[in-house]
Amino acid sequence: MSVNETAAPALSFTDLNVRFATESGEVHAVKGLTLDVRPGEVVALVGESGSGKSVTSTAAMGLLPGNARVTGEARVGGVNVVGLDEEKVRTMRATEIAMIFQEPMTALNPVLSIEKQLVETFELHDVAYGADARDRAVELLRLVGIPDPEKRVKQYPHQFSGGQRQRIVIAIAISLRPKVIIADEPTTALDVTVQAEILDLLRSLKDELDSGILLITHNMGVVADLADRVAVMFRGTLVETGPVQDVLTDPQHPYTKKLLAAVPRLEHVELTAGHGEETAAPGRELVLEARDLVIEYQMRGKRFRAVEEVSFDLAKNEILGVVGESGSGKSTIAKAVLGLIPVASGTLAVHGEDLAAISRRRAKAVRRRIGVVFQDPAASLDPRFPIGDVLMEPMIIHKVGSRASRLARAHELLDAVRLPRDVVNRYPHELSGGQRQRVSLARALMLKPELLIADEPTSALDVSVQAAVLDMIKELQEEYAFACLFVSHDLAVVDLLADQVLVMKDGRMVEHGSTTGVLHHPQAEYTRRLLAAAPVPDPAEQRERREARRALLSAQ
Repeated sequence: MSVNETAAPALSFTDLNVRFATESGEVHAVKGLTLDVRPGEVVALVGESGSGKSVTSTAAMGLLPGNARVTGEARVGGVNVVGLDEEKVRTMRATEIAMIFQEPMTALNPVLSIEKQLVETFELHDVAYGADARDRAVELLRLVGIPDPEKRVKQYPHQFSGGQRQRIVIAIAISLRPKVIIADEPTTALDVTVQAEILDLLRSLKDELDSGILLITHNMGVVADLADRVAVMFRGTLVETGPVQDVLTDPQHPYTKKLLAAVPRLEHVELTAGHGEETAAPGRELVLEARDLVIEYQMRGKRFRAVEEVSFDLAKNEILGVVGESGSGKSTIAKAVLGLIPVASGTLAVHGEDLAAISRRRAKAVRRRIGVVFQDPAASLDPRFPIGDVLMEPMIIHKVGSRASRLARAHELLDAVRLPRDVVNRYPHELSGGQRQRVSLARALMLKPELLIADEPTSALDVSVQAAVLDMIKELQEEYAFACLFVSHDLAVVDLLADQVLVMKDGRMVEHGSTTGVLHHPQAEYTRRLLAAAPVPDPAEQRERREARRALLSAQ
């Protein structure tokens, strides 16, 4: 469905200003923003953390906190919600404007069934009750692609996968057919294949409902796939707007150019037929070796096999990218290397020492040679300790060095990750997400590890911060020559960083080889499907990718 240029805007902002009163003074978060979203149109609002994207959307929903002062207009279907009575704004939510949140698990109530949560929306707005409301709930689940909706409507959020939970969040958002849908990072936490399905769903719903969609994201591939127009925000100001093709392929503002330059691109991918596999370089010094690796979980007295007969090796100064969908066994392998999950059978050896066969005491000594960087830097740094203590903790646990030598090592690594030395006296909450991840990287290298485990280390970061952290990993590897097991669902990042790639599906190894061989000339159909689902920040190329993906799926 084409966008109706003559129709009144579904959502419009006119000279919107949002200021927050804080202890350290007033923060001007949104500065004179003017923007329209028309029925049937997707406008992507892009920019880094702190640019004012989410504050703008929250103003439209009337959900800003009490310390916010708002001037200007935010009109939903012609009604200005700025200064509107709270009760009136509440009645507009879901009927006129709805929001799809970033994290489906926090957006859904874990103690209520999906039926109760959907029915509640109908009953609160006096639309339907009882059996009628339940029938509508089932129909909504069918519309967003939940299989067997009559049965599954009775289930709870934890019984659904991440992608299915996001579909349920979308079902709740569209339940009363709102004129405006705000999608705040709707695919950030999802795999590429699930992300592609959610984008297909949003595209079809937009046409069916003729709603205007304000898409908030930092993923330029998602923008290229879904948006009609793009609005770029920088420090609270709108710096560039225009059709998606123009902004992504010929940006005018220096900030837009910088943002697009930071996006890793997966190009020249052969999605039809694979080429031969390349052999590994001779004379490699192996650090990690897995042979017929089997990992099992105990669940309610039953054994669940998470990884089945996987074999690979990783040498000094190499990066092995492990890719696949959620539940494929990627993070399970990383946890087994760290000793967090026991090995059921097969071999998992660090420098020739099999982790499954050595004593606990010896295993601790082996793990001293392993560093780890987790996905969420906020959750992996203890908020009660200053950064200096956080950094020195590995040396304290393994009884390495004196207080002075530990502090000297902390300063050396802060220099290496380009953070000022006075950071040692600051606490994690005083740092940005990118700075926290640099601290995590510095801590992982405190004991001069020979193996670094990086589990989705950049998925929660903005593109420019992500680019800086990836550059840092490459630089640090050149300096310290460690081997790196890099777990990710972002194929472009793996292409940029890794020497070898291991593709996992349902606990099994689907494909393994050089990055060029696996990501640019894939042999396995599953790898081709993954690659076809990875969005690229070029609308024309993305359309071709989408068609190639549909052809692959229909061929199955």
